[in-house]
Amino acid sequence: MKRYVITICSLLIVAGLAGYTGAQETVGYYLPGDVTYDADIPTPESFFGFKVGEWHLRHDQLVGYLEEVARVSDRVTIEEYARSYEHRPLVVLTVTSPDNQKNLEQIRTEHLRLSEPSVSDSLDLEQMPAVVWMGYSIHGDEASGSNSVPVVVYHLAAAQDKQIEGMLDRTVILIDPSFNPDGLGRFAQWANSHRGKRLVGDPLHREHVEVWPKGRTNHYWFDLNRDWLPSQHPESKGRIRLFHRWKPNVLTDHHEMGTDRTYFFQPGVPSRNNPLTPRSTYDLTRKMATYHAKALNKIGSLYYTKEGFDDFYAGKGSTYPDLNGAVGILFEQASARGHVQESENGRLTFPFGIRNQVTTSLSTLKAVQELKLELLSHQREFYQDAMNEAKRSSVRAYMFGSGTDPASAHHFLSLLRRHHIKVYKLAKATRIGDTEFSEESSYVVPVEQPQYRLVTSIFEKRTTFADSLFYDVSSWTLPLAFNLPHGEFRSKTMPANIIGDRIDQTEMPAGQVSGGRSQYAYVFRWEGYYAPRALNRILAAGMRAKVMTKPFETILDSSREKFGYGSIVVPVPSQTRGTATIDSVMSAISQLDGLTVHSMNSGMAVRGVDLGSPSIRTVTAPRTAVLVGDGVSPYAAGEVWHLLDRRVEMDVSLLETKRINSPNLSRYNRVVLPDGKYAALDSSRQTALGFWVKSGGTLIALGESAKWLIEKKLSISKLRSSANDGDVGRRDYIDVQRDTGAQVIGGAIFEASLDLTHPIGYGYLDRKIPVFRRGTVFLEPSKSPYATPLQYTTFPLLSGYVSEKNEKLLKNSASIIVEKSGSGRIILMADNPNFRAFWYGTNKLFLNALFFGDLIDAQSLDFE
Repeated sequence: MKRYVITICSLLIVAGLAGYTGAQETVGYYLPGDVTYDADIPTPESFFGFKVGEWHLRHDQLVGYLEEVARVSDRVTIEEYARSYEHRPLVVLTVTSPDNQKNLEQIRTEHLRLSEPSVSDSLDLEQMPAVVWMGYSIHGDEASGSNSVPVVVYHLAAAQDKQIEGMLDRTVILIDPSFNPDGLGRFAQWANSHRGKRLVGDPLHREHVEVWPKGRTNHYWFDLNRDWLPSQHPESKGRIRLFHRWKPNVLTDHHEMGTDRTYFFQPGVPSRNNPLTPRSTYDLTRKMATYHAKALNKIGSLYYTKEGFDDFYAGKGSTYPDLNGAVGILFEQASARGHVQESENGRLTFPFGIRNQVTTSLSTLKAVQELKLELLSHQREFYQDAMNEAKRSSVRAYMFGSGTDPASAHHFLSLLRRHHIKVYKLAKATRIGDTEFSEESSYVVPVEQPQYRLVTSIFEKRTTFADSLFYDVSSWTLPLAFNLPHGEFRSKTMPANIIGDRIDQTEMPAGQVSGGRSQYAYVFRWEGYYAPRALNRILAAGMRAKVMTKPFETILDSSREKFGYGSIVVPVPSQTRGTATIDSVMSAISQLDGLTVHSMNSGMAVRGVDLGSPSIRTVTAPRTAVLVGDGVSPYAAGEVWHLLDRRVEMDVSLLETKRINSPNLSRYNRVVLPDGKYAALDSSRQTALGFWVKSGGTLIALGESAKWLIEKKLSISKLRSSANDGDVGRRDYIDVQRDTGAQVIGGAIFEASLDLTHPIGYGYLDRKIPVFRRGTVFLEPSKSPYATPLQYTTFPLLSGYVSEKNEKLLKNSASIIVEKSGSGRIILMADNPNFRAFWYGTNKLFLNALFFGDLIDAQSLDFE
C-alpha cells in the first residue's frame, strides 16, 4: 500500500479571521499535521479538480466524491435513505473499522438494546462501539458544513495511525453530508455564478446578497431545522427513520450564522433548555465543549458557548436528540455567504469557515472516544429513568381520535409512529369529560413506554417558563395542531381494559360511495381533511358543484342523515360531463380522499332546505395566484404553495409582486398575500390590486400582510393599538433585549371562537378551536356583527408563552375579518393557518376562504 504525508499548508491564518488573498488551501490546511495518508484514497482536490473552498460544491459533486471513497475504502459504506422533492438523493456514510463493517447489523441491533430498559442492564458497555451521527447544512446557504465533509471523510478513510484505527474500532460514525440537498444546490449555483477571478469581500457585492427565496430552505421554502418533530417533508421523514434505526449517542448539527459573529457551540443559554431534557445531557454537552474549545484554541479561532442559542423547541436538530437519549450539539460558523466577505473581525473566508467545521467534527470524535462509557451509560439510563418517571406520572395515558375526520387522525397517528411511540387501538368506548371516544376511531398512547419524554413533549400544554425569550416557538402541542378531540387519563380515572391492539402499520382510511350510482345527485360532508381536495378534483374535471349554506336532512337507507354547513352537492342532471365521468370522479374521491359520498335519489328534505334551494350556492373554481418575491416571507409563501400543490393538488400560480398590474391580475379570481411587508408594491400596484378586488376578486391576506393592507387603506378594518401604560420607569440598558424580546409572540397556541354557520367555518363542529399565533398583528373585530367569523376568547392562552401586555391585546380581538370592496371580498387573517405544514387543524379556514370567500353574503358585511 502506498502512503504519503500531507503537512499543514504554510499559509496559516494566524489571527483566525485574517485576510484572504485569494490563494486556495490544500487539504492539509484543514487537517492535523504530520499525518500519514493512504495514497489509494483520492484526495478531494484530485477528484474535483479544484481545492476545497475554491468553489462551492454542488450536491452531485459532493455525493460523487463520497461514492468514490466508499468504493475504494473498506472503512466506508454509503446508502441512500430518502429523496428530496427535486429528486436528489439524501445519503449517509457509515465510517468504522473494516471488522465493524463486517458485523454492522449485529452492532446496530445490539446498540438499540440500550433503549430497552428491560434488557439494557445486561449489556457490556466496554465492548460496545459508540454511535455518532454528524449532520451538515440543513440550511442550504450555510454551506461550510457540507463543504467540510469531503475533508472529514478523506481523513477518516485515509489516515494511517493506531490512534485513528483504534477510534474507528470503538465508533460507528454516520455522516450525513447534506440534510437539505435542494437548498444546497440552489445556493451553490448562486455563489459560484457570481464568483470572479478576484474574490470580492464587499458585503454589498451581489455574491453576498442572494435573491429571494434564497438557499436556506427546501424546495417548498420550508426550514427543515424546524421539521424534526413534525416531519412533514421527505427529507425529514427519511432522517427520522434513519435516526431511530441507529439511535446515536451524539448528533452534531453544523450551521452558519451572521458574518460578523465568530463560532458558536453549545451548551447555549442555560435558562432556555427544554425542561424534559435530563441534566446529564447538559453535563455531557459541557464536557464535550471543552474538546471543541481546545481544538479551536489550537488553530486560533474565536468562539462563544453560552449566548444566543437555546435548546428548547423539540423540533430542532440539536434538541430532538436530547429527548431521544442522545446528546445533540449545535455548531454555528460565521458565514462568508460566498467565498470571502469583510466582517467586524477582518476578512472572513470560505476556507476558514470550512476549517472550523472540520476542526469541531474531529474534536467531536475525540470527545466521544474519551467519553464513550459516559455516553453509552447516559443513553441506557435515559430510557430507564424515563420509565421510572412514567410510573410516577399522574398522567397514565393520552387519547385521541375523530369519527368525522379520520384523515387528520391518520396523519397524527403516522407522526407518532415515525417517532417510535407506541400507540394502541381503544378497546371500548370511553368518555373523558364531555368528549366521547369510540373504539372504531380512537387511539390510546400510554405514558409508560421508553419514549415517555417525547410523548409528554408532544401532548403537554405548558404555560409557565423559566425564561421569556425563545429562539423558536414556545409551544407545539400536536393534538391541538391537528384539532383532534383528545384527552388524558389521570391515575384515578384510567378505566380498565381500554388498551386494545398495538398499531404497527398505518394506512390512509378509504371511504365509499354509499347507495351506489345516482341519476340525481351526490352529497358529501365538508368535515374530512381532504374534502377540499375532493372538491378541487370535481371542479378540475369540469363538473359543477354546490355548497350548502344551510343544513339539510333526509332519509337514506331507512336512516336519518344530516348534512351540515359546507356540505358539497354534485347534481347529476345538466352537467357537461357524462354520468360515467361523474360516477368515476365520485368513486375516486371516496377512495383517494377518504370520504363517504352519499348517492341521492331525491332532493326533498325531511328537515331544512331542499337540494334545489337558492341557499345551496354554486362554487366557482379558484384561479389562484400566491404573491411571492421581495417583501414576502418565503416560509409563509411556501406553506401556502405546499398546501395547495401537494395536499389539495390544485393549480396555483406563484406571482412575483413586481408583476402585479390590472391585465395580469385579470387571469385570477383569488389572490393570496402571504405574511410579508410588501414594500415592493408601489402605489400603482396597490391601485391595481384594489381595482381587482372591487371588480369581484377575493383577496386573502395572512399575518403582516393584513396589517399592510390596513395601513395602505386597501382594507377598512382597524388594528388594535397597544394600551398606554404610562411611565414604566427606568430600566438598565442590559435588559433591553430581554424586555423587548419578551413582547414578541414567538409561537404559542390560543383558543378562538368560530362561527360554524359562516362559510369560513364550514366543516368544523366545535365553536372553540386552537389557533397557532406567531406575531403581534392585533385586529379589532368588525363593526358588522357577522363579519368576524373567528375571534379570540376572553381567556385565550392554551399553551406557550405570551406577555401579560400581549395577552390583554389578544383577548376578544379578531383572528379573521371579512369585508367587501366593491363586488369583491377581502379576508384578513391575523394568524398563519398553514404553519409549517403540520398545523392541519386550521388549514380548512384558509381553504374555506379560497373556495367560498366569493360566496359570503354582501349584506353580512354592511354596517352603519
